Amino acid sequence: MKKSIYLFSDGVLKRKDHTLLFIQDGQKRALPVQAIEEIMVFGEIDLNKRVLELLTKHKIPLHFFNYYEYYVGSYYPRTYLNSGYMTIQQVRCYLEPKERLYLARSFVKGAIKNIQKNLAYYKKKIDDLEPLKEEIDSYYQKIDSISTIEELMGIEAQVRKSYYDAFGYILLQEGFVFGKRTKRPPKNPLNALISFGNSLLYMSVLTQIYHTHLDPRIGYLHESNQRSFSLNLDIAEVFKPILVDRVIFSLINRKQISLKHFDKDVGYTYLNEQGRKIFVQAYEEKLQTTIKRPVIGKVSYKRLLRLECYKLYKHFMLEDLYKPFVSEW
Repeated sequence: MKKSIYLFSDGVLKRKDHTLLFIQDGQKRALPVQAIEEIMVFGEIDLNKRVLELLTKHKIPLHFFNYYEYYVGSYYPRTYLNSGYMTIQQVRCYLEPKERLYLARSFVKGAIKNIQKNLAYYKKKIDDLEPLKEEIDSYYQKIDSISTIEELMGIEAQVRKSYYDAFGYILLQEGFVFGKRTKRPPKNPLNALISFGNSLLYMSVLTQIYHTHLDPRIGYLHESNQRSFSLNLDIAEVFKPILVDRVIFSLINRKQISLKHFDKDVGYTYLNEQGRKIFVQAYEEKLQTTIKRPVIGKVSYKRLLRLECYKLYKHFMLEDLYKPFVSEW
């Protein structure tokens, strides 16, 4: 199985014959391209056109993050599966209000259902979560009556607020207080973890889209405007509670991540290199975790991201109505 490569340190990414080398302080690390699905770059690296040519040949996207862990861009190799017909079908669903609203609602419904699964799991131990769960249930009931994307985004925001209030009951380690959701920049360690995890998921989904016939520039819940990619943001909404939030709950409650893994010079609002490595390892382990699903049997979460893309493909081709993935627990 191909894997994601994370480059946290500064160095040189170099092509040697038909493979890659990452050179850091004179130390060479071989990166066999046949085993790589994507490369995530957090450090400062030097590379040349020969490296990009090799990445293109092996269909490997290169995603860049800055010092503060923000996604800044991708080297997205020449698309090899995109078709004009599929793009037309995606645009048709975007331009037709009912079609777009159906997909946008589906992404929000999937996200909320998976949020409810998380709360149901922790509610077994924490009775105080019941009012928040009921509040989110009431928002869910309103979704089918909503007629605009703006209203839908408003409902999603209210659900997220109630959900994030629940973090105060779920998280057991001192120092991880939510407050309110803040992004650029995150205002505390918990917001930093959420932002970092979400960024990783956005890129994981983008890489899976790259290996399908879909065009990532056309989104339905997230506006297709000056943003380079938006379909990956739509799909990621469904999986955030499962692949990001559950990793955060586990790392904090098991004390695998603590305040020492954040940069204290900027108020503990960004993970340091050790913290990033711990989070990435847990995130990758989560992606590789397999679960049993009806019809298809055992499948990893990473594979589920690709299958979600295929479900959208069938929707656009009028073969099957899209239904978002919902976790069984």
